[in-house]
Amino acid sequence: MAVTYRIVVVGLGSIGLRHARLLQEREDVALEVLEISPETATAAQQVLGAVKNHTSFEAMLATKPNIVWLATPTPLHASQSIQALEAGVHVFCEKPMTATREEARQLASVVDRTGLTFGVGFYLHFWRGMQLLKGLIDQGKLGNILHLHARVGTYITLVNSLSRYQAYNPGSLFFDYAHQMDLVYWLLKKRPTTVYTPGFQGGNLEFSAAPNVADIMLEYDAPLIAHIHLNYVQMPQRHCYEITGDEGWAVLDFEQSHLRIGNRQAQAVETVSFQQERDDIFRAEHTAFLEAVAGHRQPETSAADGLISTAICEAILQSWQRGQKQRISYE
Repeated sequence: MAVTYRIVVVGLGSIGLRHARLLQEREDVALEVLEISPETATAAQQVLGAVKNHTSFEAMLATKPNIVWLATPTPLHASQSIQALEAGVHVFCEKPMTATREEARQLASVVDRTGLTFGVGFYLHFWRGMQLLKGLIDQGKLGNILHLHARVGTYITLVNSLSRYQAYNPGSLFFDYAHQMDLVYWLLKKRPTTVYTPGFQGGNLEFSAAPNVADIMLEYDAPLIAHIHLNYVQMPQRHCYEITGDEGWAVLDFEQSHLRIGNRQAQAVETVSFQQERDDIFRAEHTAFLEAVAGHRQPETSAADGLISTAICEAILQSWQRGQKQRISYE
């Protein structure tokens, strides 16, 4: 297959290196990278081999790649995305889209004006278990959804962090796990209206952050509550979801790769098992974005969708900082 896309992956931390490694497999991609840390770039060479490494974001854009694949720290997402779009380059941006709602609005405006393809990296949309769960909800198998619970406990995130940014960026827990803020909208197609977020830093651990334990309670203009528990403590990792409807319920376990489905009428529980390598989830995400660039589909998570999860993240952070319920603004 002839090479179609010249892609530059910017930032080679754990997620950036995964993207680069998997994109490099593709016959329709010519991979280049940009990593300003000499140590990180050298370590990445052991995985990627002799891949061209740019040393300046602006100089890289001047070479006119087809796509910039951003895996940089969240505070850089807005400015780098806008620079790339203004240079005529399609952008895939790792989650969260931006650090603030104002930045998200600015970025969405540039996406609309340039007409280029922009997508946000919420890879869990491509996890088979999550697709099965969404199918149950969309098909009405669970009835009217009354409660969503998500739980992620993952000390390994701090262990694997190269820069240790979580230690000096309060609220990193919320932005590292923006996946969950995205999923409450993607699964339910309803935007929460208010949030309350108690949280704290605790435990005798080598690596920590403020907070490293938090509970997020989201309310809606409907008989519905979503609850998200996040922590940087549990190891081995815990990652699961529970949906309660008036006709049934479902529990999805990421680690165990199974979905349990309860049916009210039948008074029965069904267990569906599935297998999917984590790399295959990202491969599916890559294929979907390249199909969007080619005009064969819409981006899985658009800038407009990314703005919603950013607004939720921003309100969660404000609620934790202020110790009070916070109204979520999407304007």
